[in-house]
Amino acid sequence: MRASRLVSVLLLLQSRGGMTAAQLARELEVSVRTIHRDVEALSAAGVPVYAERGPLGGIRLVDGYRTRLTGMTSDEAEALFLSGLPGPAAELGLGSVMAAARLKVLASLPPELRGRATRLLERFHLDAAGWFRAGEPVPHLATIADCVWEGRRLELDYDRGGHLVTRVLDPLGLVLKAGTWYLVAARDGQLRTYRISRVRGAAPLEERSTRPDGFDLAAYWAESIASYERDAPRVEVTVRVLRDHSRQLEEVLDDGGVGSLVELDDPEPGTWRRLRLTIDWPREAVGRLLAMGSALEVLEPAGLRDEIAGLAVAVAERYGRGAAGAGVVSSVDASASR
Repeated sequence: MRASRLVSVLLLLQSRGGMTAAQLARELEVSVRTIHRDVEALSAAGVPVYAERGPLGGIRLVDGYRTRLTGMTSDEAEALFLSGLPGPAAELGLGSVMAAARLKVLASLPPELRGRATRLLERFHLDAAGWFRAGEPVPHLATIADCVWEGRRLELDYDRGGHLVTRVLDPLGLVLKAGTWYLVAARDGQLRTYRISRVRGAAPLEERSTRPDGFDLAAYWAESIASYERDAPRVEVTVRVLRDHSRQLEEVLDDGGVGSLVELDDPEPGTWRRLRLTIDWPREAVGRLLAMGSALEVLEPAGLRDEIAGLAVAVAERYGRGAAGAGVVSSVDASASR
């Protein structure tokens, strides 16, 4: 523990040029007396560290003393610091490890590269999650990550949409996709993908996991995504949407299908946009399009239009009673019959 703290003291002094004992104590969550002992230990080990008294004093290293990363360009240093995602690292249980690694790299960079890397951290922040989406709870992620790293088999309790199953897996890799964690694993010789937020229990086993020869996680994931997008069920829909609600349509569809839209002529071009677009997962389309309310009307296909009208009537009956309910239903019916 002390050896690690001594390294942290050294790296902090290298990266910041000098700090008071009180500042070091706060940074490392120890007492000022402990910092003075650590500085003495560093000096005894041959590190050229010294203390200056006075208002501008502090603990410093002799100018020019540092370990440099040789051969690193400014672009490489910037890319290295931009690649770190603190949120996912914390979920993996590596938040403090990443912070320490960044500190070590920053301390060992030459001054000109250190300045560029620090400036990048001040100006860019990566947030992998989507809008209006709190991060999914992943309490078993760290356990799963340990098994992936150590090459140990894993027993999972997995929620398969209403019923729990237990699986013994050979974990092969973890993937973070749009803020969601997935486990790629082998079961009975078949490659499978598991959503980590659906894991209800995870226990490492004593046996070593078996990794297929030549398995490439990045290549597998790219092919998996391509297959998923290629085979996803789709429906082509023609709608008219109020012009000032076009952005809402993109949000309701979560951008799925919006890129494929074709603009059509509408009799009221100043008020409505008529669009033909392809929507993934037709079974979800009814509720998603109904969320637009009266700002959108489905024109085709007739079956989808009828489903939306039926759901609208059922919703109105649920919330409306008597004359008020009838008024809502008739309004929906009138809209659907245009």
